[in-house]
Amino acid sequence: MKISTKGRYGLTIMIELAKEYGQGPIPLRQIASENNLSEAYLEQLVSPLRNSGLVKSVRGAYGGYMLSKAPHLISSADVIKVLEGPIQPVEGIEEEAPPQRELWLRVRDAVKDVLETTTLDDLATYTEEHNDDGYMFYI
Repeated sequence: MKISTKGRYGLTIMIELAKEYGQGPIPLRQIASENNLSEAYLEQLVSPLRNSGLVKSVRGAYGGYMLSKAPHLISSADVIKVLEGPIQPVEGIEEEAPPQRELWLRVRDAVKDVLETTTLDDLATYTEEHNDDGYMFYI
């Protein structure tokens, strides 16, 4: 499965909001500027995140976006599913020969496990120097 820029940049938005959790709304222009991303593109991505209930928006001069719940309660799978759809490495798995089907199901389950057990809090507080949990973000 290949995660597009929708998933990657959407996760960037969510990580930045997790870093600022409890400090009020964060404008998308700030996230875009700090991560060298297009604010217009981030606007497109934040809409489905808001519609799914993962973020809420605050209007006005001091408005922006904030997480709708604590970062430890939102998994990276929650974000990826909203922006990319179901997590599956191959379409039509059920039509594959049994040995291949088993392989693709195991790959899917491994990816889902990593995404479902990695929270925004894990990603927001991650540092290479102090990675005591031994997280590896690759498969």
